[in-house]
Amino acid sequence: MYGVSDQPPRSLLLSDRSSFLDEKNRLDSQVEKHHFNYKVSLLLPECSCTPPHLDAVLNSFSSFYLIRDLPVHELLDKHFLEAAVHHGSVYGVSYRTRIDEDNCVALMPNGRLFLSLDKDSYEVLGVEGKPSKFNHRNTRRYVVSVDLTDRGSAPGGRFHQRLVTGLRSRVQLKVDFLLSHHPGGGASLQTLLSRHKWAEHRPEVSRHTLSDLCCPAPRSCDPHGLLEWLGAVDADISCENAPDSFLSSLVCPEPNRRVGRAQSVSVCGLLLPQDVQRLVQQLRSYLEQPPPESWVSLTVHGFADSPVSWGSSEHGFLRGGENFYTLLMFQDHTYQLHLATGAHDACPP
Repeated sequence: MYGVSDQPPRSLLLSDRSSFLDEKNRLDSQVEKHHFNYKVSLLLPECSCTPPHLDAVLNSFSSFYLIRDLPVHELLDKHFLEAAVHHGSVYGVSYRTRIDEDNCVALMPNGRLFLSLDKDSYEVLGVEGKPSKFNHRNTRRYVVSVDLTDRGSAPGGRFHQRLVTGLRSRVQLKVDFLLSHHPGGGASLQTLLSRHKWAEHRPEVSRHTLSDLCCPAPRSCDPHGLLEWLGAVDADISCENAPDSFLSSLVCPEPNRRVGRAQSVSVCGLLLPQDVQRLVQQLRSYLEQPPPESWVSLTVHGFADSPVSWGSSEHGFLRGGENFYTLLMFQDHTYQLHLATGAHDACPP
């Protein structure tokens, strides 16, 4: 008999089936709401090499910047707000901070600054927030969310000055910070970059050819089993296991069949939703070619320690920090979308 502590943590998987030809499909809005992505994984069954037009999109994902020891109050700088935040979409998230232990920061494309703070930092900040949704018996974390485009938060105002003073003098919060901007790119970020140590990075693309791969029929198998299999393929873990294997219980879901070649491709970095949308469009073009009954999968992984996941929803870690979605696309323009979260996340949109 198992006690409560022995139960597996809650997880959530939402599945949606629709068509790109349906004007009411919500795919674009769902992709846009997953702001902070660190990895995109593709699986192209029956493909011996990545087509040039797909390679071109993969290699043109937006650059991003890593700023070392950024004083967080500088995200409230008047010139940065005017040059970047108020004109276009800025994506920023603290790097290598732990959402269950450290102070974490996110700057969202709608101009909202999101601070996930430990109790001591929150109490000295001097700005009103809310207890984290994922506190246990004792309140140990607080969330402060500020709309930087609102008049009440404008530079020169009392609230703006109180927040700047709290971040600069009381908390003295500094983080390594990943930053990107759409559509202006680096030019609109120069007012901030010019004052700090930074490096520009391109997303890293890796490709792997798979031979004699056992593939499930994605329309027919259970979503949980399919996602587990896709994760194993992406991690280069064999699913060719005997039923009585003590090393691994991973098997390819049934029904399945063998394909001679497949391409596994991944892109890693701070990846913008707009680039993911461009990739989806190119995958649709790829599927217009033979062979018949072709399909592809695209999985987008969110940062495990991002303070937000879907939209402006608070994100927590617990054991794995999962927040990702998998898009299965078929030759007849239909798709399946699976959105997954762990125990410390709100329900996906």
